[in-house]
Amino acid sequence: MVRIVVADDHTIMREGLKRILDGAAEVEIVGEATNGFEVLALVRQGGFDLLLLDLSMPGRSGVDLIRQVRSEAPKLAILILTMHEEEQYAVRAIRAGAQGYLTKESAGTQLVGAIRKVASGRPYISTEVAEQLALNIMAPTEQLLHKQLSDREFEVFSLLVSGKSITEIANSLHLSVKTVSTHKTRIMQKMGMSSLSEMVQYAVAHRLLQPMKA
Repeated sequence: MVRIVVADDHTIMREGLKRILDGAAEVEIVGEATNGFEVLALVRQGGFDLLLLDLSMPGRSGVDLIRQVRSEAPKLAILILTMHEEEQYAVRAIRAGAQGYLTKESAGTQLVGAIRKVASGRPYISTEVAEQLALNIMAPTEQLLHKQLSDREFEVFSLLVSGKSITEIANSLHLSVKTVSTHKTRIMQKMGMSSLSEMVQYAVAHRLLQPMKA
């Protein structure tokens, strides 16, 4: 039996995942979390085998949350279930410690198989993500501008180009406004850009815009 905690801030999504997993006799949902703090509380409590984690939630989230979970529970399997289809998000998640990456669009047909694979200790990633990981290893110096960003900088960059204000980002990531402003300055320096408009144009060109959440 694979004991699972489902972490997603949308009630409808959590209920949908329950329905999908109802038909899998070897899977049992033993907990739910709606934000990063609840995830960490459940991780510290223990008693489950796999964390089914949304990449974008209130509070601590994304790669930062993956790293924290991995440091506190090294043996816990992490399967990311997200709206992000872009390989770059998947690559960062895998490198942070997730064993699998699945888009919500594919959950209906692939979720049970992904859980089985990750729970057994094997990775679950698409061919495109595997190819991107291989390219990063084979040609680490041939990087696009956004690949020069740290994980936190990339998270801030993603929120900026999706239309979030510095204050909104600070509240979402539980950082100070000054810290977010510093990240923005460093991002623009690293990417050689002088305006948010340039960043948005770059994000559109490289398919890095986060999908809007309902």
